[in-house]
Amino acid sequence: MNFADLDPALRPLLDRYLMPDDRARLEPVITELGGLAAGDLDRLAAAAEIHVPTLRQYSPAGERIDEVDFHPAYGELVEAGFCRFGLAALSHRGVLGWSGSAPHVVKYALSYLFSQAEYGLGCPINMTDSAARVLEMFDPESFRAEIDALTSIDPVTHATGAMFMTEVDGGTDLGRTATVATDHGDHWTLSGRKWFCSNVTADVILTLAQVPGQGEGTRGLGMFLLPRLRPDGSRNSYRIDRLKNKLGTHSMASGEVSLLDAYARPVGDLRRGVQQMLEMVNHSRVSNVMRSTALMRRAVHEAITHSRQRIVFGRALFDQPLMRRTLLGLQLDTEAALGVVLEIGDQLEKGDGGDERARVLARVLTPMAKYTVCKRGRWVTAEAMEVRGGNGYIEDWINPRLVRDAHLGSIWEGASNVVALDVLRCMRLQNAHRVLADTYLDRLDSSGVADADPLVERLALQWRRLRERGDAILAREPGDRELAVGDYTQALGDAVMATLLVEQAVWETKAGAGARKTLVAHAFLQRLFTPEEVPTAAINALALVVDGNDPEEVHS
Repeated sequence: MNFADLDPALRPLLDRYLMPDDRARLEPVITELGGLAAGDLDRLAAAAEIHVPTLRQYSPAGERIDEVDFHPAYGELVEAGFCRFGLAALSHRGVLGWSGSAPHVVKYALSYLFSQAEYGLGCPINMTDSAARVLEMFDPESFRAEIDALTSIDPVTHATGAMFMTEVDGGTDLGRTATVATDHGDHWTLSGRKWFCSNVTADVILTLAQVPGQGEGTRGLGMFLLPRLRPDGSRNSYRIDRLKNKLGTHSMASGEVSLLDAYARPVGDLRRGVQQMLEMVNHSRVSNVMRSTALMRRAVHEAITHSRQRIVFGRALFDQPLMRRTLLGLQLDTEAALGVVLEIGDQLEKGDGGDERARVLARVLTPMAKYTVCKRGRWVTAEAMEVRGGNGYIEDWINPRLVRDAHLGSIWEGASNVVALDVLRCMRLQNAHRVLADTYLDRLDSSGVADADPLVERLALQWRRLRERGDAILAREPGDRELAVGDYTQALGDAVMATLLVEQAVWETKAGAGARKTLVAHAFLQRLFTPEEVPTAAINALALVVDGNDPEEVHS
């Protein structure tokens, strides 16, 4: 079994988004990783889920050590994710055959396959990648050694990253951050408590602290690098008070940390600490969307496999009409989400290359997708659990883990209301709703199908209405804007996903790849605009939709 081979949407999307050389270089890697994710990595992830990390605060001699013990399976997952496949290094240095950094689309495609087996480690991988990105953007000369360690694929020398940002009161409201920084000339020290610290054993930690005399609220916050070890090799003076007893992501250690005059170094311009940290947060949000999509894809795979094997009233569940409609809905959500993930990766690549429109698109697509995809991930994983019936509720199967982990996608790096307000911020500061509408209207028009298909024509009309609706929201009083932006964010997300599905369907048809994606796009548009109609064509051709095989060939 190979998760890449089982996914009918992945390779055609990569064919469109990647240059031929990159696509050819990626193919053997996704084949290798797809097989491992469905086999060895999946077994390691199951073991790491059961054998959770444990905290040892003291040595036998009574010395404070604050070490976390992990099951060996977690160590093997770390070696695979960080070293063998270089998932945290791909955007920074040449690995896996690339002479330099690989496209973001490559990183997200590989991480999507890896996360179908192991979700929890995706957090340390992402934060390591994001920490290296932030240091490279804002203070590369001061932290060259840390960047090199964060992007290393050597099992001996590689370092992992984290951000310790959340405090008891200073979570969403960063202005209430209470940690205080003190300048000692050649270094700073930090004192305070950080409440939710994922990858608590990280080597390189980015955090925020109040800089005396710099101002109140977020203006007073600077960004600091908090190393696990001081320059002399001794343990830094912070302690892990306890590990969090989390609903999900059991394999990865999250904890509460007290900073006790801990050694730290300032990053970049201390007056821009929040802006610098938000770069890391926004990059991490893309990872949230990608990993939620991976959970959806794994859930769909489990549901399809079960429904083909389970015989009820003399027929396989897969062949029963209502179950086919259920499975189709799960597939639509998953394919739509994957399209958004790779679209954001593509826009990030263009934005990093200097394309200002792409930078705005990536900036607004990220919170928009986090709002829509991560919420839908909870529904898809729960529906897939129901498809398996009573067994789906039993911990012997993967469904409970998928459901638990799916809930974190909406919470991590800003809950749904927070990211909806971030979309509003993008609208207010960059007219992002207009950039979205103009961009995807142009792409619909260039596809050549807007006038030929009534549902696609309705999608074009929807974009024009969303542009006007966004203008109207911005014209309201601040409180009324906030009331409206959640529903508006969902509507934007639906329109983006529908457009990307239509665009991919046209591309696949022209490339001679058949009508599978057209069935998917049409069914998605029906659900969006004519929900009272049954998507009969896609349901009848469900085998083609879910695995790319001709229905008659599958049944024979």
